[in-house]
Amino acid sequence: MKTTFLFASFISAGFVLSGCASVTRGMSEKVKIYTSPEDAQISTDIGMTCSSSPCTLKVSRKEKFNVTVSKEGYKTQKVHVTTEVAGSGAAAMAGNALIGGVIGVGVDAYTGAMLNHKPNPVLVELKPTNPANPNTPVGDLSHIRKQYADDEKAHQENVMRRGGGV
Repeated sequence: MKTTFLFASFISAGFVLSGCASVTRGMSEKVKIYTSPEDAQISTDIGMTCSSSPCTLKVSRKEKFNVTVSKEGYKTQKVHVTTEVAGSGAAAMAGNALIGGVIGVGVDAYTGAMLNHKPNPVLVELKPTNPANPNTPVGDLSHIRKQYADDEKAHQENVMRRGGGV
């Protein structure tokens, strides 16, 4: 009886914990898009648009897409946004393999919950069609790049302080 209870508990835990990344990370992700100039038109090949920047799109984690940024007087630019297995997604997948077995790994693989979009944020600095025109300055997002680099550095230092470093 005790063995049957333990076996049933183990199987139940596997089903409850399966799809761990699906539960903890969700099946969609916010992709932030910055453009310079800020009033450039943003569109994607998955039907999402924004009329100014910054712009946040909620996209399925397994969706790859292209972002097109345009503005009169500037060269149109396209950026391909792809997906990759995230560090936390890989950890959740490993946990699934140990606890939830094939079901948990299958759920997370199907939903894309272990994936992150890359690049995220998407940074697009438009270049003028006529560089001599003072009304169309070259796009500059250096302050955004610095902010994200500083945030990432602080995050990595925090991970190292908590003992998560290798």
